[in-house]
Amino acid sequence: MGKQDIIDRILSDAQAEGDEIIKTAQAKAARILADADAFAKNETAETEQECKAFAKDLTEKKLAAARLECAKIALAEKRKVLDYIYAVALARLKTRAKEEGAAFYAKLLELYAEDGDVVYFSEDFDIADSVAMLPVFQKKNLQVAKERAKIDGGMMLVGKKADKDVSFAALIQRDKEAHLAEIAAEIF
Repeated sequence: MGKQDIIDRILSDAQAEGDEIIKTAQAKAARILADADAFAKNETAETEQECKAFAKDLTEKKLAAARLECAKIALAEKRKVLDYIYAVALARLKTRAKEEGAAFYAKLLELYAEDGDVVYFSEDFDIADSVAMLPVFQKKNLQVAKERAKIDGGMMLVGKKADKDVSFAALIQRDKEAHLAEIAAEIF
């Protein structure tokens, strides 16, 4: 074997060994790339799941907030309807008091006045003289106050034990407290 054969053989062995190293490195690189790709796909899938869960949670919260806001708006509108009903009732009560006159106030005094009460009429009360002549004044020993009360129609009864607000606004408010729930149930 000549020098050239030895050199060729060394080069051939080196080339084979280099090819083997390259082949091993390429296989290792392919495994690393495959592992990295699998890891990336797994991370992407997990991140997508987290994002979907977050979006679902956020959507549910926004929907719940929207439902709550809608319920608040509906409740406020129902409240306006009920307030309107009682405003109309107050107007009708005032109309009825004017139509019935002294008889209307006789009924109120029979219901609410106690023996010896002082009756304070509202500032706009225009039939005080005829109401003061009612038999209930003698029967319950009632007195008419010289001053007028700053109330929305009706009268105030000032007694020895307790005072009673028999103004139209107070009568409507009492009815509202007693019957609002059943009226709301009937309407809505």
